[in-house]
Amino acid sequence: MAKRDLYTCLVYARQNPVFGKLAYLFLKMLGVEIPLSVKIGTNFTLEHGGFGTVIHSKCIIGNNVRIYPGVTIGRADVHVPIGQSAFEGITIEDNVILASGAKVLCKQKMLVVSSGSMIGANAVLLQSTAENEIWAGIPARKIGTRNSA
Repeated sequence: MAKRDLYTCLVYARQNPVFGKLAYLFLKMLGVEIPLSVKIGTNFTLEHGGFGTVIHSKCIIGNNVRIYPGVTIGRADVHVPIGQSAFEGITIEDNVILASGAKVLCKQKMLVVSSGSMIGANAVLLQSTAENEIWAGIPARKIGTRNSA
């Protein structure tokens, strides 16, 4: 079984009532933090195993999402106690690509990475995107659009 297949199996096994916690722990040992509460659509891929990927528990991930190693999805206000944070969650919609080292950080309310968007390598996204946009830089800014074909 290829590594990618193993990671994908473990990601989906997290939802199993019997083996879910074990799958979660195996992923953690392999360097991937995806809490049991994270809802993930179909055809999700941790490219190259996604080593170093950390996803906040208040995250929803759509279909056909590709995440590369070193991606972080979470709160931008980690200095604030969780009970005082205005953070509500992050939604990664369908057909999104999060390149190696990308950070998607939300300070307050909800942040949405819209369908078809791509966040470039090592970018730090601090705001929602529109459909099929390409974002890069620190902080990330829109640098183009993707063909929807």
